[in-house]
Amino acid sequence: TLNASYNCLDRHVEAGLGNRVAFHWHGEEGEQRDITYADLLRDTQRLANALKDLGIRKGDVVGIYLPMIPEVVVAMLACARIGAPHTVVFGGFAPTAVRERLEVSQAKALIVADGARRKGKFIPVKQPVDEVIADLPDLETVVVVRSAGAECAMRPGRDVWFEDLIAGANPICPAEPMEAEHPLFLLYSS
Repeated sequence: TLNASYNCLDRHVEAGLGNRVAFHWHGEEGEQRDITYADLLRDTQRLANALKDLGIRKGDVVGIYLPMIPEVVVAMLACARIGAPHTVVFGGFAPTAVRERLEVSQAKALIVADGARRKGKFIPVKQPVDEVIADLPDLETVVVVRSAGAECAMRPGRDVWFEDLIAGANPICPAEPMEAEHPLFLLYSS
């Protein structure tokens, strides 16, 4: 058995390398952040527990439709931690591609941004996605990352803000041992 999240994070923190930078992030508007292994492990464990609290279990698929922000990495590693295969939809694809992948994979949750910034312009993300996913029968939860600081409608009982979700989550989430053949992610071609 193994766990990709453990291999990417825990083993480095356990080896005393928690303060080492896991990656440097440079945003579209010139923002910069250095994310340490300890930072990444903290946020990953919180999101993993939050997903479990929302009913996401081993084998449940989680869609990820985010711009290139640190939360993308947190989302993928949190899914890996609990054995929920993720399906990443490239941010340049249309909302219909999101629907297609969520529908085919029978995803129970979607992690999406409020909006994105590209070449100095704001692009709404959640609102156009909402228009095409409203009737998906398997989709129970939409987690919204405040990426661009945009206003967006939140559907009661389904939508939740990322930062609110992880703020209240248990900070400790041991990595689930996965069989070597357990799917880490689903990849669809367009």
